[in-house]
Amino acid sequence: MLTTTLLATVPAPLEWSPTVGIIMVIANIIAIAFGKFTIQYPNVEPAVPAANFFGGFGLPAILATTCFGHILGAGIILGLHNLGRF
Repeated sequence: MLTTTLLATVPAPLEWSPTVGIIMVIANIIAIAFGKFTIQYPNVEPAVPAANFFGGFGLPAILATTCFGHILGAGIILGLHNLGRF
C-alpha cells in the first residue's frame, strides 16, 4: 500500500530537449559573467591553453564558474519542470 502511494507521487522524468540545453548554456554564461566581476584573482595558475578564449581565467576560475553555472542551470530546469513548464 505504501509503495503504490509513493509511486503515485513521483513526477514524470524530465526529457532532454534543446530548450533544456539552451537554459544550461545561458545559466553558464550568466555564471561566467558573474565570476568575471567577482573573482578577486581570476588568472591564478594553472593556466589554460588559449586563456583569451576563456576571458583570461585560469583553470580554478573556469572550474568554479562552470560548476556554479551547472548548479544554477539545474535549479532553473528542475524548478521549471516542477512548475509544469516542461
